[in-house]
This record gives sequence, structure tokens and C-alpha cells, in this order.
Amino acid sequence: MPTGCPSLERNLKNCTCTYTSCDKRGKCCECVAYHRSLGEIPGCFFTKEGERTWDRSIENFIRDRGRK
Repeated sequence: MPTGCPSLERNLKNCTCTYTSCDKRGKCCECVAYHRSLGEIPGCFFTKEGERTWDRSIENFIRDRGRK
């Protein structure tokens, strides 16, 4: 079984999440699975303004993306 994320360095260059101390940052598979288990949306799906609220709820995502 592979260990680590082979795309971590590339993912970190493109990661828009401002929660830099998260242990899942740049590990997209882990991040998506984590937020999905909580009924949330990962920060990188939001606009910059929406991501900065740290409200990862589906309702906030819909509001945020509706403001585009």
C-alpha cells in the first residue's frame, strides 16, 4: 500500500485553503473525504471570500457560489 501523497507538492502550490495548519492540506483525497464525512464542502470549492469565513457548510457554499 502506498504511503504519502505523490501529488502533495503540486497540490500545495494550488491549494487555496487558508487553514495552513491542517494536516490534510494538499492531500486532496483526505481533505475531500474528511469534509464529506462532516457533511461539508472543502474550502477550495469556495470563492476567496467564502473560503475566508471557514464556514464549510453546504448552505454557505450555495450562498457563496450564488454571489459570483
